[in-house]
Amino acid sequence: MATSAPVSPARGGVSMAGAALAAHRLSGSFITDSPDAEGSLVCPLEPRPDRRTMTAPPNILLVMMDQLAPQVLKPYGGTVCRTPNLERLAGEGVVFENAYCNYPICAPARFSLMSGRMPSRIGAFDNATEFPSEVPTFAHYLRAMGYHTCLSGKMHFVGADQLHGFEDRVTTDVYPADFSWTSDWSLGPTFWEPWFHSVRIVRDAGPRRRSVNTSYDEEATVEACRWLHDHADRADGRPFFLAASFISPHDPYLAPPSHWDLYTDDGIDDPRVGDIPLEERDPHSRRLYYTIGRHIETIGPADVRRARRAYYAVMSWLDDRIGRILETLKAIDADDNTIVVLTADHGDMLGERGLWLKMNFFEWSVRVPLIVHAPTLYRARRVRENVSLLDLFPTFLEWAGDGELPELFAPIDGASIAGLAAGHSDGWPDVVGSEYCGEGASSPVLMIRRGRWKYIHCEDDPPLLFDIEQDPDELVNLAGTPEVGGVETDLAGEVCRWWDTAALKDRVIESQRRRKFLHAALSVGRRTPWDWQPVRDASREYVRGDGDVDGIYART
Repeated sequence: MATSAPVSPARGGVSMAGAALAAHRLSGSFITDSPDAEGSLVCPLEPRPDRRTMTAPPNILLVMMDQLAPQVLKPYGGTVCRTPNLERLAGEGVVFENAYCNYPICAPARFSLMSGRMPSRIGAFDNATEFPSEVPTFAHYLRAMGYHTCLSGKMHFVGADQLHGFEDRVTTDVYPADFSWTSDWSLGPTFWEPWFHSVRIVRDAGPRRRSVNTSYDEEATVEACRWLHDHADRADGRPFFLAASFISPHDPYLAPPSHWDLYTDDGIDDPRVGDIPLEERDPHSRRLYYTIGRHIETIGPADVRRARRAYYAVMSWLDDRIGRILETLKAIDADDNTIVVLTADHGDMLGERGLWLKMNFFEWSVRVPLIVHAPTLYRARRVRENVSLLDLFPTFLEWAGDGELPELFAPIDGASIAGLAAGHSDGWPDVVGSEYCGEGASSPVLMIRRGRWKYIHCEDDPPLLFDIEQDPDELVNLAGTPEVGGVETDLAGEVCRWWDTAALKDRVIESQRRRKFLHAALSVGRRTPWDWQPVRDASREYVRGDGDVDGIYART
């Protein structure tokens, strides 16, 4: 995407910035495998009569969860999982009913969120591809606009740059920053690595006093709250952007006993779509059957209920931590001037269709929750249009710029959803794209959701076409049926316009080969890790022998 001049105002309620970016999405030119084009986009935004105002540049709190399927939440139709803090935010905020990730595994989805770009545009092919330092992120732009930016928790950056524009990073990451998790298509699409993806986690689900995930998320909560207090004490006049990013409710399905006891096995709902015989699955689902070790492990109904019970319990536990951060906002008198955004990097199949984890384009894997809580800006409403994580990049900049985008130094593929949040959908393209080039595949698997239709393409497989409005459980593949032949033809053509699949496959394989070599080479002799080491100066904490002791006591 390259433009060099402002774009004419859109009709209706969509902002000029949104219209400019939406035009590229409509043309199908936003997903390519070519190098970046030069150019920038400077788009003032037209005023919205429905939009309310804040008294100062708003703070932004991004609460990001990992592997959270929105379908389990009550604002999205769930009936079991208890998340009172999240439910309150949804009841007072804007709920996006059809939000999607742009890649159904962690790192590429997050890189897309941070950069506003499709993963293949920046070489994000799996959980061990480097996030290039030269790619501008929303954190860079917000910082340039005067924001104090902080990351507390997971973002799964891979590479030596572990900040990507954040001024502060107050925890380490929970996952490796190196190339150790590189996918390897040369091993075949049904190759199984038992240490990596295994449904034994379903059989091992249950209560656990302590786990890596809950320990990490407790630290992320404490440090987020500490940072908010420190920011308030600093009183330098800068608005803040804080990303509080958790690994929960990501597997393993292990829940604190206090929250496990909130549920009973009998009170847990079963998957809407039960196990599907292997021979009746689509080819990618058959491959994933082996990728997650279903050919090794037998999963029964009791195992499914225990795993889902643990998942719900962890979400209730995490909801308490989110509540603590919201209470801290209130304590520092920032709650009225802070936009809170809740989302996740991807979903979890949770036994639907007999699948677990993610790595596919069924709704439980690729859809994410997206809730915007800003009562001083937007009335509570529900938005049905299709949006994706990469749309948050321009949205954050629009909020920070009070209706103007800064000059952009690299193309972006998203469009601001601020207009949708305000109730204006005219001109919205209603199309999202998603990609998958990881385990269980041997060629890129690609998805387009346009309006009611979802189209899934892989050069190795027959196409899939679903009418999500009429068939939300995706049970009837309409590809090849004459009734929707025109729709299928249009979407197949859109795939060809958006992706050069042969070139993309070559890039993926070559990237895998390079990274496998580099990881092996860097494992010889002394290893220098890329993992983020949080910087703490103990001589400036608590009470020391110099300075204003009374002031220190008052502050800490």
